Amino acid sequence: MSDNRVQRKLAAILAADVVGYSRLMGADEAGTLARLKSLRSTVIDPNTEKFGGRLFKTTGDGLLIEFPSAVDAVNHAVAVQRELDVANADLPDAHKLIFRIGISLGDVIIDGEDLFGNGVNVAARMEGLAEPGGICISGTVYEHVGTAVDVAFDDFGQQEVKNIAQPVQAYRVQPRSPRTAPTLANDRPQAASDKPVVAVLPFDNMSEETDKEYFADGMTEDIITALSKYRWLRVIARNSTFGYKDRALDVRQIASELGANYVVEGSVRRSGQRLRITAQLIDAVTGDHLWAERYDRDLADIFDLQDEITDTIVGRIEPELGAAERHRVERKPRTNLQAWDCYHLGMSHFYKFTAEGNQEAQRLLKQAFELDPEFGNAHAWWAYAIVLGMVYWDTEPDDALLAEALAASNQALSLDSQNAVFYMIMARTALACRDYTGSLAGNEAAVRLNPTLAVAHCAMGDALAYEGRFDESIDKFEKAISLSPNDPQLWAFLTYGALALIFKRDFETALDWSKRASVIPNHQYWTEAHMVVALAHLERPEEAKRAVARLLAEKPNFSCAFAEKKLFYIKQPEQLALYLDGLHKAGVPET
Repeated sequence: MSDNRVQRKLAAILAADVVGYSRLMGADEAGTLARLKSLRSTVIDPNTEKFGGRLFKTTGDGLLIEFPSAVDAVNHAVAVQRELDVANADLPDAHKLIFRIGISLGDVIIDGEDLFGNGVNVAARMEGLAEPGGICISGTVYEHVGTAVDVAFDDFGQQEVKNIAQPVQAYRVQPRSPRTAPTLANDRPQAASDKPVVAVLPFDNMSEETDKEYFADGMTEDIITALSKYRWLRVIARNSTFGYKDRALDVRQIASELGANYVVEGSVRRSGQRLRITAQLIDAVTGDHLWAERYDRDLADIFDLQDEITDTIVGRIEPELGAAERHRVERKPRTNLQAWDCYHLGMSHFYKFTAEGNQEAQRLLKQAFELDPEFGNAHAWWAYAIVLGMVYWDTEPDDALLAEALAASNQALSLDSQNAVFYMIMARTALACRDYTGSLAGNEAAVRLNPTLAVAHCAMGDALAYEGRFDESIDKFEKAISLSPNDPQLWAFLTYGALALIFKRDFETALDWSKRASVIPNHQYWTEAHMVVALAHLERPEEAKRAVARLLAEKPNFSCAFAEKKLFYIKQPEQLALYLDGLHKAGVPET
């Protein structure tokens, strides 16, 4: 009797494909095919043989290789990416073939020379999560590799991926090589795929009870996990940073060994029912302290407290990292800017929140994605700059331009479908396009993917306000403010919150929020406009008159007609009518 059982085995599967292959083929089909064939014969195939792999499937630009060992698969991927870097070094960007690689370890079904099953599917999904020129592995690979490969790992968290029933733990691989290790003696250029590297060192347990060390370790691990959700950062994995636990080394030495640009360190001290946690962010190049904070709390539920402090620390660190990168780029010569430089220089203009800054941000962000079409951040923030130009400054509302912006935000998501910031920007752009359902869905995805992203909570609060869900809306604004009280968009958190409070007819609190926003230096004229509306509805005409004078001093062409045109995205007519009525009552010019 024949044995009809399905044949299975355990194998490490490597999946790889070329980034932007369709675009490359459209531009130069013959040249792209020739370069791909050359790289196969000179880089991929020799390393496959060297590390004991077997190529079992090719799909145009993609390929699948099996290995008997997870260590061999990771070593193969690292060697291939290093050699591809060398092969691409002297080529113009339009001719570079850049691969993403994903690796899984799992059960596969044998069908002749081919392999199928969960192990193959997960490898393909890991490849989709990898950055251009990068490597992403599943949690099972990470567990088997351990320290057997000379690489660092960035914990990428649990990822929900297509056609896989359960979330998959993922890690990004960081080879210890000149390709990723920073040169600390100078300010080197950074490409879009070469993001700032952050190392979170184990927090020191300074409590009298040495058995409470688990809390300090748990705090460190939670901060690593939460920071990893910010996709513009690389975060060194726990297994690498915990090797420095209880070692008295200079922070800059540790950063050099880990290839980190920034270091987070801190301490935990417990005394009775009181807990003190300190945290600081350090520039690993200069040794400067960029941010430091101390938190004193009463012990209640220790795990709830750990969650609260983690969210607070991460919410404050991320904007500081963004500001540090923008300042680094601002100091560079303006000649020969890389895509990463254009992006951060554009963002420095974006955060000026001026008409001129917005126009310059649009120009630089567009230049960034023209230099690197796979640079999702540039696509996304260009879209957001377009929207803000229409809402705040003198760009006329334009459905065609908004459609371009929405397409750009969706392009960013196609490049990184797990990026919370991209979902937030898509949601803001969808709102401007009056797609209210899409806006809510995008904001929900952003908050789910990154609960510590303050701007996502603000965007969600704004979207909920237009639906009339005011209590939920205000909760979201308060969450944004508590997460990032020094955020460059703090004035916006307060100003959008004030608008929600106006719609709720809580004019006294709306006035308070507007006043809080008005003392922030980069606030916008809408802050004064909301103050005018709140004062008018509170029947305080003299104060309203003075507020109108301040508004017109800041925005001389502001009028009721101007406001109506700029508030084109408001869903409910009665909300717009309430706002315009306040402007009329306060004596704002009609046109």
